[in-house]
Amino acid sequence: MTLAEFFAMPLPRQCRALYLHGEFVMAIRYYRHKVNLYLLNGEYLEVFYNHKQGIIEAIRPLDTASKRMNFYADQVKLKSLGSFQDGR
Repeated sequence: MTLAEFFAMPLPRQCRALYLHGEFVMAIRYYRHKVNLYLLNGEYLEVFYNHKQGIIEAIRPLDTASKRMNFYADQVKLKSLGSFQDGR
C-alpha cells in the first residue's frame, strides 16, 4: 500500500491498517497530544492521540523539519563515540 492509498482511506481504516501492519517505534508527549510513531511499509507515520478526549485526531507522515524531532531525539540513547572507537 502506498502512502497515497493509505491516506485516501478514512481515519478508522488507517488506524486498523497501522494496528495490523505497522510497527510501533516510540511515543512522545507534544502539547495536548501523545504522538505515537509507527513504521509502515518503510514510511514513518505520527499518530496524534488526544488523551483527554480519548480519540485519535490525526495520522500524518513524519515531518523531519518539525520541532517534534527534538523530542524523538531525546529518547534515543547512543554510546559515546569513544566507546565505539575503543571497541567496547
